[in-house]
Amino acid sequence: MRHKRDPPDRAIARIATRQHGVVTTAQLGAAGLDRSAVARRLRAGRLHCLHRGVYAVGHASLSDKGQWMAAVLACGEGAVLSHLGAAALWGFLRPAKGPVDVSLPSRSSQRRKGGIRIHRPRRLAVRDLTRRSEIPVTTPQRTIDDLRRTAPGHLFRRAARQAQLAGYRVTSDRTRSDLERDFAAFCHRHRLPPPQVNVALRDTRGRCFTVDFLWRPERLAVETDSFRYHQGDVAFEDDHARDLALRGLGLTVLRYTGRQLEGEGAAVAAEIRARLGRGRSSV
Repeated sequence: MRHKRDPPDRAIARIATRQHGVVTTAQLGAAGLDRSAVARRLRAGRLHCLHRGVYAVGHASLSDKGQWMAAVLACGEGAVLSHLGAAALWGFLRPAKGPVDVSLPSRSSQRRKGGIRIHRPRRLAVRDLTRRSEIPVTTPQRTIDDLRRTAPGHLFRRAARQAQLAGYRVTSDRTRSDLERDFAAFCHRHRLPPPQVNVALRDTRGRCFTVDFLWRPERLAVETDSFRYHQGDVAFEDDHARDLALRGLGLTVLRYTGRQLEGEGAAVAAEIRARLGRGRSSV
């Protein structure tokens, strides 16, 4: 609400500070500006139109949060940042270029808007919504659920892993078969023979655990940290102890991060190929 003795520009500045540099037409009106006053400020460069009914105050070089807030405000009541945008706001993924993802209640009449990718989920419950940095956004769990349905596999896995590392108790119904298919695609892409997946082994002390990927005749195991993002998915809490147990079975163990698989795929494939070229035996 506008303070009684505030001049319009001071009231606008207060609103823009709270909203990462952006205001709406309705808020400008509440601050005391009519259409002609808004037009004068646009000509003078004191306001910059971002979307219909949404303006940047002072300059148009907004932060990511300013762009996200502007997109949500442009979509009206009930709109929330979602999908990749929500994942970036929560810190699960890096901000991505391109349209901002905004989810709307199915009853909303909003249509396509430039620079905004509108989603209309069948159900958007109150428990799925919150605010972060004053921006209406889907909760961590709903964000991960949305990414599971719409994002490429590697982005979903990265976001889910980062959410857990950040201490959010998120769950996902993405199956192990999805992850196995992704690594199979990696092997196919780099012309590697397909490994066995999710292989149960017993070490010399009788402890059972599961190896991510195994080329049994070549005695080669590959552990992919990014694929095991669920806490408790491995038998040994300490990766070094786990690798030691695998080596005790006569296996060579290679361990890769998701970033290595995605960004250094050729080098990873070359190392696996070289190890596969060595001696054959059985486990």
